[in-house]
Amino acid sequence: MRTVFVFPAAGLDETVGTLDRHLPGRRLPWVMEGCLYIELEVEGTDHLFTDWEPGAVAALDAALGYHPSWGLQVDVSGRVDGTAEVHRMAALLLRGGGVAVDDYSDHPWTPREIADGAVVGGLRFFDFRANGGRDGPRP
Repeated sequence: MRTVFVFPAAGLDETVGTLDRHLPGRRLPWVMEGCLYIELEVEGTDHLFTDWEPGAVAALDAALGYHPSWGLQVDVSGRVDGTAEVHRMAALLLRGGGVAVDDYSDHPWTPREIADGAVVGGLRFFDFRANGGRDGPRP
């Protein structure tokens, strides 16, 4: 499974409301398009940041201008490509700002960078193909 972490600028209640409105009856986890499994992670309570490198946390904090106490962990099924679905999910959850971090770089991706297909360090957001195809969809 591939993972993306999303840190919306919207507050927790607003974000949960957005997920509940767009994915009714699919909470814990919220399931989007049958292949994205979205879980709320709270620092100190769940496993948020427990396996992150310090530099990745520092880059996230710098991009947001604060240290987030919660985020959304989005697991992407290995049975699908998932790129289009991840982009739609990011557009929905980051429409008011924030950043997303994927498995392939420590770069905190802004909504504009994701939408524009920006390249940072030779990769785009959720660019498992350019990362040697690692963790791509399974037959």
